[in-house]
Amino acid sequence: MVKRRLKVLAIAPRAAAPTSAFGLGLVAATLFSLPFAARAANAPEPARPVIVVLGDSISAEYGLPRDTGWVALMRQRLATERIDYSVANASISGDTTSGGRARLPALLERLKPSIVIVELGANDALRGVPLSTTDDNLRTIVEQAQQGHAKVVLVGMYVPPNYGPDYTQKFHAMYGQLSQQLHVSLVPFLLAGIADKPDMFQADQMHPTQQAQPVLLNNVWPVVKPLLRPSSPR
Repeated sequence: MVKRRLKVLAIAPRAAAPTSAFGLGLVAATLFSLPFAARAANAPEPARPVIVVLGDSISAEYGLPRDTGWVALMRQRLATERIDYSVANASISGDTTSGGRARLPALLERLKPSIVIVELGANDALRGVPLSTTDDNLRTIVEQAQQGHAKVVLVGMYVPPNYGPDYTQKFHAMYGQLSQQLHVSLVPFLLAGIADKPDMFQADQMHPTQQAQPVLLNNVWPVVKPLLRPSSPR
């Protein structure tokens, strides 16, 4: 920028000297506006805020065509509503709260998300992980995200009734308790509206079908949308 200013200053004396105040003003405007215009043109656009989805197979499009899961649909809805966020799907099939806890610090460092959606815990139950361990992992995940200045959405789940009513109730209640204690937003149940509809699940009766994905998004969206900053007029 300095070199460009010097170049303009060196050329200016060769031109005919202005004989009016208008001419002097024109030269001054040229000398001082060009460098700033160049700087504005070269300035990088501000990065879009990032939403990170830290989940398991239900968010990782297990058994679905690519870009048809609820996370991809959320990305599409953001674009449709002209809300300028990017979405990073950091979900892994089979992941547990321990896995999410181990992976989160690197994601926070690399992506610096504005919002973290945590959809984990079901695989802990399938593996018989003690509730106290799942609770501790989820608590740590939320606190790490908050320390990284991200807003958090905790996605609640139920486990099948064959685990026994006591465990089933305590497992689901854990999400609400963490939401209240850590002051984070809660999706009460990701599979609300389809849990009692076998045709909305794949052959394993555990993973929702492609047709069910809009329902999942509609369960998440009302909780996420209030956390988004308003879009700039275009």
